Amino acid sequence: KVFKATLFALCFFHSLISGRIKFGAQGWSKKYPFNDGDLTICGTVLKNYLNNAEKLGTDVPWPDLRYIFGEIMYGGHITDPWDRRVNNTYLAVLVTPELLLGANLAPGFKSPDSSKLEYIHYVKYIEERFPPEIPQMFWLHPNAEIGFLTNQGIATFKTIAEISGGGGGKANELGEAQPIITAYLGALPPNLDMIEIRSRLKEEDYTPFNIVALQESDRMNLLLSHMRSSLLELELGISGALNVTDNMEGLAKDLQANKVNPLWAEKAYPSLKLLSAWFADLLLRVDQCVEWTRVLTLLKSVWLSGLFNSMSFLTSNMQVASRFNKLPLDFLTNRCRFYNTRDLNDISGVPEKGVNVHGLFMEGAGWEDGKGDEEGYITESKMKDLHPVMPICNIYSVHIDDMSWVAMYNCPVYSTSMRGATFICQANVRMDPDDNETRWILAGAALLTQDD
Repeated sequence: KVFKATLFALCFFHSLISGRIKFGAQGWSKKYPFNDGDLTICGTVLKNYLNNAEKLGTDVPWPDLRYIFGEIMYGGHITDPWDRRVNNTYLAVLVTPELLLGANLAPGFKSPDSSKLEYIHYVKYIEERFPPEIPQMFWLHPNAEIGFLTNQGIATFKTIAEISGGGGGKANELGEAQPIITAYLGALPPNLDMIEIRSRLKEEDYTPFNIVALQESDRMNLLLSHMRSSLLELELGISGALNVTDNMEGLAKDLQANKVNPLWAEKAYPSLKLLSAWFADLLLRVDQCVEWTRVLTLLKSVWLSGLFNSMSFLTSNMQVASRFNKLPLDFLTNRCRFYNTRDLNDISGVPEKGVNVHGLFMEGAGWEDGKGDEEGYITESKMKDLHPVMPICNIYSVHIDDMSWVAMYNCPVYSTSMRGATFICQANVRMDPDDNETRWILAGAALLTQDD
């Protein structure tokens, strides 16, 4: 009885993690090669463990089974720790003693009474009762399917655009890029004057926050210089003053296709935007660097999305607290508290403790603003609102022993919706006191610093 019920749940688990792949990074941040061999081996392990428990007269080792399935068999494929958390949460929900009591495996789909069913009855049960393959079956919000279909459409049109080439010659194709080059060169801001900026700093001004500002400005200058030189080289190539190289051809094609050139992207930051939107975003990032290096002090709210290395800024926050409290850096961690406003004009100045940041978006969930001084909390997404804007967030450092995760969701923060390698940090996001973290883990709820 236990074997049949658990094997049925294991098969359902296998179908969930395999079907979740189609939802892209919100499902899994990488595509893992889950296969029938994993399920077969887990079935054998399950049989051996249950036989052994029966011989020894012990209870069914549910935690052991979940560990072997989640960390060894299926977990052997998974390289991302947040994906591993999703995998193990599915098992924690599905592989439990409640299977024998008719537990719900999915909305409207219960674990059948295994004492009354054989294989042929299970097949009939699946054919008659199996729910439609909708996001809710995977614990995802219907918005996940909108995102999946949107990305599928974008990929289709992108492929069509790439395979439909022009019939003109190489020189003609390059010449068509000239107006675009002129426009971008005219709009490209000058480099920041790092010599002048550093000349205004005294020795005591080299605080962790100012060091981050200098590092960000140096990175921005590298990007601006590379963009300017490559555009000027292409201009000279079009005029015949230089031999046209493969890099020049690639840049000309990317400019006409509204794509970010790979050589620019190498020196830039993670982004999924098209070139026009990417360039507008770049100008805003430059503006923040200019303002930060003009005042050479912490801004009242930092646009976290506008940083090359967001984690260095968050670490500098802990460094300041570490020096002030005379504590080792390893004893501190960052804690988040979201205000109930998204308007920077509502922020009077630098916070009493920590830093204010803005520019965060929620994916896989929504946000309910609090009343008065109460902090808001994570809630169900609104239909067709894929990336709701989050309120301004105050991030301050606390001793690790004082960090409480009661009614908090361990929320990963990523640079883009591709997730994976764009991971920045872990944030504490408040939940309703009656809420369960399982819901948000399986919904793929995460914070993003960019709305793609």
